[in-house]
Amino acid sequence: MREKSPSELIDARIEELGDWRGETLARLRALIKEADPEVTEEWKWRGVPTWYHAGMLFTGETYKKSVKMTFAKGAALDDPKGLFTSSLDGNVRRAIDFHEGGAIDEAGLKDLIRAAVALNVSG
Repeated sequence: MREKSPSELIDARIEELGDWRGETLARLRALIKEADPEVTEEWKWRGVPTWYHAGMLFTGETYKKSVKMTFAKGAALDDPKGLFTSSLDGNVRRAIDFHEGGAIDEAGLKDLIRAAVALNVSG
């Protein structure tokens, strides 16, 4: 039996959540792919969707009350729209917590995604 690809595992996670968290993760995934068509998907740490381009970009963790998008090098990124809401004291990572019914600043998020890609590509 063939092992599922990371993309298939992420599809399954979205479907198994079956609520606003799955919808949010699916929307974030679509925005990631729109912002960076060359992004690759991985399945890490026994069930965490993870996106890469010239290194790790971010993870998409799901919790009972939030979907957390953690930027691997978020502390090095400018955040002019103030999207980061979590891990603000860390030296490396920054995260955005999305909650049920909350809006996603799609343009701002895409800008942040592109900045993360640019940072990875620049070395």
